[in-house]
Amino acid sequence: MKRTLYIMLMIIMTTSFTTLTSCREEHKDTGDKIEDAIDDTGDAIEEGAEDVEDGIEDAVDDN
Repeated sequence: MKRTLYIMLMIIMTTSFTTLTSCREEHKDTGDKIEDAIDDTGDAIEEGAEDVEDGIEDAVDDN
């Protein structure tokens, strides 16, 4: 009796876990991918601008 109960509980837990986990949550849609790419590009531009600014400041300090 106990063994049957444990087996049934394991089946219920396994099916409820797989039911609650959706594939849609793991995949981004196209709009999210574009937004992430735009954010990454903006961050890269800001970092490049800061590097240029630091280079200019260093050149001015040397003179």
